[in-house]
Amino acid sequence: MMTKVISLSNDAYTELKKRKGEGESFSDVVIRMTRGRQGGSLLEFKGAWVGGDLDKVEKILERDREASRGRRGIDL
Repeated sequence: MMTKVISLSNDAYTELKKRKGEGESFSDVVIRMTRGRQGGSLLEFKGAWVGGDLDKVEKILERDREASRGRRGIDL
């Protein structure tokens, strides 16, 4: 079995851990949660964002992207 290292925010890790059943690996959880969702349309997320903190989220995403680029030593 080939493994890959991924980064998750603390919030994402916490949410994934909540969904992890006894004896289940994190890989099992990801597979279970994403099975059957391939090829879905972005339209299923229409209206999903609730809240007025979009600017804050965009800044966090950009900071995380920059940190990721620095760890890999590449420029995307």
